Amino acid sequence: MIRLGILDQSQIGEGKTASDALRETTRLAVEAEKMGYSRFWMSEHHGSRSLAHSSPEIMIAHVAAATRTIHVGAGGVMLPHYSAYKVAENFRLLEALHPGRIDLGLGRAPGGGPLSTRALHEGRTYHYDQYPQQVLDLIDYFQETTEHHRFPGLLASPSIGTHPEIWLLGSSDESARIAAELGTGYGFAQFFGTPGGPEAIRWYKEHFRAQRLGKEPRALIAVLAICAGTEEEADELALSTDLYFLGIERGLELPWLPSVETAKNWPYSELDRELIRRARSRRVVGTPGQVREGLERLATEYGADELLIVSPIHDFGKRVASYRLIAEAFGLAGS
Repeated sequence: MIRLGILDQSQIGEGKTASDALRETTRLAVEAEKMGYSRFWMSEHHGSRSLAHSSPEIMIAHVAAATRTIHVGAGGVMLPHYSAYKVAENFRLLEALHPGRIDLGLGRAPGGGPLSTRALHEGRTYHYDQYPQQVLDLIDYFQETTEHHRFPGLLASPSIGTHPEIWLLGSSDESARIAAELGTGYGFAQFFGTPGGPEAIRWYKEHFRAQRLGKEPRALIAVLAICAGTEEEADELALSTDLYFLGIERGLELPWLPSVETAKNWPYSELDRELIRRARSRRVVGTPGQVREGLERLATEYGADELLIVSPIHDFGKRVASYRLIAEAFGLAGS
């Protein structure tokens, strides 16, 4: 049985505020737990007017406190911006507060534009080839390793007996290579539209080295899926997503997730419509049966053990309903 989780980006809907979006994220996590979803991850993005937060650590603390059993995590922390030591301290504290429920997804991407990256790196230098060492440092901090530690005897407090699950996230085979070598989980952002995902996961599984973090490879993909009672309604709800991601692709990010009405009346060019058609081909939109079939097909194609569902729907009630219909289609406990 495929495990299902949720990836939420706290998008600010047109006509709403950042506070509204954060409340919706929290309410969605509470509902997701009731429906039987296994994970609830939140992303890290910088300098965006359309997203309500850039600090998944703070949101994890808030959402984990509002829920009881669901795994809550970052999808992900953009590690090159930060000290591995400070990330270890933050996530050990979260794990101490919510034992066995915290996930740490790590990424190499900037999560923003050149200006935000400059500001985050102010006063220091960083080379992306340091990333594997940073991940290894995190593992050492979590497990209080003394042998070959770069900072022997340094404690990332609090000292506890468990640590968060570690996943390396990406949209390339480079992250897959590092995940296989270090023995972490691996997640591929299928909804980004980057090719090569099935090959990256296959390489990861074939070359996985059982180490301190586990004996078996674990692979998941993040997929954009929108579900409704009819094809027509699902297609209409997806119009907001079509326009929002079109703006990103054309370099004109909207300041909000547009309403269906705004998306319907947008002055699209022929190139816009072609870009939307291409983007729709990698998304799963339809009735519960159609969505289940599409998600199962993607899981098989990618060799994924888990799916994280992204459902950017402007109307919050219909967003919750979409997740509920997907949960029921897969027979999740609680749905």
